[in-house]
Amino acid sequence: MDEFRVIDSPADFGDAVRRLSAGEGSIAVDAERASGFRYSQRAYLIQMYRRGSGTFLFDPPQIPDFSELQRAIHAEEWVLHAASQDLACLREVGLDPERIFDTELAARLLGMPRVGLASVVEELLDIRLAKEHSASDWSTRPLPQSWLRYAALDVELLVDVRDSLVERLADTGKAELAGQEFDAVLHREAKPSAAEPWRRLSGIHGVRGQRNLAVARELWLARDARARELDTAPGRMVPDASILVVAKALPQSRRALADLREFTGRASRSELDRWWGAVERGLGTDDLPAVRVPSDSPPPPRSWAMRNPEADARLRLAKAALAEIAENLELPVENLLTPDHLRRVAWAPPATPGVATLGRALVALGARPWQVDATAQTIANAFVEASQTVQDAASGAS
Repeated sequence: MDEFRVIDSPADFGDAVRRLSAGEGSIAVDAERASGFRYSQRAYLIQMYRRGSGTFLFDPPQIPDFSELQRAIHAEEWVLHAASQDLACLREVGLDPERIFDTELAARLLGMPRVGLASVVEELLDIRLAKEHSASDWSTRPLPQSWLRYAALDVELLVDVRDSLVERLADTGKAELAGQEFDAVLHREAKPSAAEPWRRLSGIHGVRGQRNLAVARELWLARDARARELDTAPGRMVPDASILVVAKALPQSRRALADLREFTGRASRSELDRWWGAVERGLGTDDLPAVRVPSDSPPPPRSWAMRNPEADARLRLAKAALAEIAENLELPVENLLTPDHLRRVAWAPPATPGVATLGRALVALGARPWQVDATAQTIANAFVEASQTVQDAASGAS
């Protein structure tokens, strides 16, 4: 069985760059992070494969400069599975492609029932790919051979998967729309940082009072600062659920905090002074957070029937029509059109009705040309029908 070696020296790195440059065709790329173990989302292993070159496993923490590799391969097509998950950590080390082929996204557009890499490989290549190390701590050093073997297989089969998907996309007439989707993923702007990131606490909607929210905020900030300092996943120190328990209970003393059985986590007791300090700040601050945060998003659709009956009718009729289109195209309805895009135009349609104005509104939200071509007329028709339905109902009621 082959012994896999991690590239962690300038000499080995230079040799890998030369060999990758001399290869043929697309370059398969993957990255392994340590999500759930480390604070950062940096890559702790980057894998590449190219026909005629071989497989290369790069150790990013030991390679200070990837620019030579970037210059050598940036113009080639990079093949990734679920590219949106890896592009950020690749860009962090200076690796940024000009063209990509996303095998996971291609599988979705083809309507494949399961789109995980192992499932796609099995369906297309009839090879079973073990995924037992997908959630491992890739910051571990040295990396075990079994992990390296797993990581290598992720890219060694990816070009063959890409070739099979290219054929299927051509056969189904979806090659052009796939290209638009890949380009959208590649050029999608990163979401701006949240103004109040502590509101991402899982279950925070169950915390009602301003004082309770202040305690939740201070605990989150204290945990985040310590996790960043130690480069460890915040949830490994104190889970979100534990923070919410404290925020709801509002303990009035350090002992009361310690006595909360539901306040768990590896650091819940070893750093109790830190957490009690956060609770005290939350209990004493005059800077109380708002219970509700203004948003430009439409309200939850379940409230539309009472708040805006015509918008509710627009959404219901358009959703049903798009579901039919998606079924005919044999792709998930969420890939036909992002659900949030439909909700937004249904809640606040263009002032001037019509296919052209609706299409421009969808493009402004981020819809691709093929999506507009496939959906705009149908949505416009549904909106007209909804307006007539509401008017008829109003006339009948009067």
